[in-house]
Amino acid sequence: MIKFFLMVNKQGQTRLSRYYEHVEINKRTVLEAEVIKNCLTRSKDECSFVEYKDFKLVYRQYAALFIVVGIDQTENEMAVYELIHNFVEVLDKYFSRVSELDVSFSVSEIHLL
Repeated sequence: MIKFFLMVNKQGQTRLSRYYEHVEINKRTVLEAEVIKNCLTRSKDECSFVEYKDFKLVYRQYAALFIVVGIDQTENEMAVYELIHNFVEVLDKYFSRVSELDVSFSVSEIHLL
């Protein structure tokens, strides 16, 4: 089961977050900071799956954006890895090339609807 979905830039700023379980706001900031630190400090040669506390992190980097998905121990990492890629392909079709500005724009557009 997916616990959360994050889009983060290279500076470690969260650009989009979606939680599928209730997490208090103050705990979200701590969780995001730790998750971002764990993923951004890894080299490109390392695996994109990270065990973290009681769940796993699956992440992919696209240019200046990192997409991080937190999943429970029973979820298939490769399926989530492909889900991230499919999500980015959809964004590419919509925006022609996904960038940090596109993500900020799409989030504000969704809030307007």
